[in-house]
Amino acid sequence: MSDSASLPDTPERILDAAEALFAERGVEATSMRAITQRAGANVAAVNYHFGSKEGLLQAVLRRRLDSLNARRIAQLDAAEAGAGGAARVKPHLVVQAFFAPAIALAADRTGGGQAFMRLLARSSGNPAQFLREFLAAENSAVMERFSAAFARAMPDVPPQEVLWRFHFMLGAFSYAIMGVDNLRLLTGVDVDGEDAWARLPDRLMAFLLGGLRAPLPGLAPPGDSAS
Repeated sequence: MSDSASLPDTPERILDAAEALFAERGVEATSMRAITQRAGANVAAVNYHFGSKEGLLQAVLRRRLDSLNARRIAQLDAAEAGAGGAARVKPHLVVQAFFAPAIALAADRTGGGQAFMRLLARSSGNPAQFLREFLAAENSAVMERFSAAFARAMPDVPPQEVLWRFHFMLGAFSYAIMGVDNLRLLTGVDVDGEDAWARLPDRLMAFLLGGLRAPLPGLAPPGDSAS
């Protein structure tokens, strides 16, 4: 292995390079050569530290996902403590606990947070079985905790409706943080210009809360044949 590949910061350089390229190009379209060139390392270094491209992707995701989920749980703990009990937390505080740390990370354009959140959004929709299983395992504890928190905070809403709204919020969030370029391409309008990312947190949170508070639809119960 070359001297550059054995430097103490080599794993971090590889992770930084992979994170940026995976977010920009997608995992499938990013070659190991592109990653190692950007990191100033070689393929042997990637294999030594991460074992494979799949292992590298998992390491990239785990590096920030663990701390993100820890911040989510900490905010929910604080909200429950401030409310005097888990059953008394208002729904908007549960939304803020889950999404605010992620939105703040997505707004970080210089420290790698935005690239990571774009990669996470891409990965969440990736059909690869190993990736779906990895993300399910990594997120299982936090998703279970927040699903229960939403159900307690909205006792008058059917449990299935609570889960659907959580699902819709996750989808809206993922699409939004993929980048304002999508909106420019669809509409031909440079919405907010350079201020787009600065305004995204407040705008997105308002939208998520609006969806959570929307009136219940007149759904027929499961098995009802009424149109």
